[in-house]
Amino acid sequence: MEPLKEMFNLVYYKKLVKVLSSVHSRLDARSLLNQLTAGMEERSLNERLSHTSLVLGHFLPPDFKSALAILDKTIPAMDPGYTALVFPDFVARFGLDHFEAAMDALKRYTVYGSSEFAVRHFLKKDFDKTIHRMKAWAFDANPHVRRLASEGSRPRLPWSFKLDTVIKDPRSTTPILEALRADPELYVKKSVANHLNDISKDHPDYMLSLLNRWDRANSHTAWIARHASRSLVKKGYAPALRLFDAMEGAQVRLSRISLSPTTLPIGGSVRFQFYLRSDSDKDQKLIIDYVVEYRKKMGGLSPKVFKLKEFILSKGKEILITKNHIMKDYTTRKHYPGRHLLHIQVNGKIMASTSFHLTRS
Repeated sequence: MEPLKEMFNLVYYKKLVKVLSSVHSRLDARSLLNQLTAGMEERSLNERLSHTSLVLGHFLPPDFKSALAILDKTIPAMDPGYTALVFPDFVARFGLDHFEAAMDALKRYTVYGSSEFAVRHFLKKDFDKTIHRMKAWAFDANPHVRRLASEGSRPRLPWSFKLDTVIKDPRSTTPILEALRADPELYVKKSVANHLNDISKDHPDYMLSLLNRWDRANSHTAWIARHASRSLVKKGYAPALRLFDAMEGAQVRLSRISLSPTTLPIGGSVRFQFYLRSDSDKDQKLIIDYVVEYRKKMGGLSPKVFKLKEFILSKGKEILITKNHIMKDYTTRKHYPGRHLLHIQVNGKIMASTSFHLTRS
């Protein structure tokens, strides 16, 4: 699999220089290409992104608005996606003293990739002024802009620095979440749910109070509430379980757990099954998860919780549950040989455990 950093490769840089040259006649194209690609192999993905916007800062006009005029004509001709983050990154590096022009540019550029990382630098410099603008974005007709309002103001956005202001007081972004609580776009709903999940790590009861106020009869709001509560539900946090009519300490008996194969190579699949029998005299809402404790490179274990099943178990009934789990390497997770643990969790409580061994081949 080709490394992600190869998104910023020679082909990309040649195209970028070609497009820039077509809209900026005084550009020294050869020198620009040389500086963009010099030492490229040693740079990581994010280092290549940062280096690109820094080099552009030396070759574009020093006047920020003039530079934006050139970038505005360049970005539509480039591929959308992660490499398009160069443009908002440029805005964050060179536009902090040009608030109005920078905000308008971030709004324009987010539709090609995302301005979520760039806008955080403006929040860090002047939170109140920037969050006021982002509250307006939450009502924009374009779903990319609405998502930017939520994603850019997340308190714990991955791959970025924390927003301590929001961590301390989550009410600062509540108007954005309120505006988007029933958004029909999945792209936006995922962001709102992730934002709320971030809040739940520091203020679980405040986050749940928001969800309790919202009309969860709306299918979009219900989806957001479900995904926003995932971390609390996985931990068995009683108020979160009650939100979805599940009770802490379900009256069930788990038996006959089995797993095969007990030894498998990286890339293989392990199948497990177990029976659940109700010990209650009434129907029960059950949220079933399973936890895999992955062997780490240095030998320790790292748990990861996976959703399995959610259903109503009738009084006195028994059900068989089965699942296949693939131990395949991904860019976000590498597997290492050794003993791995697997736990079955019912309404946040671990009820059974087993293990298997992973080998290199």
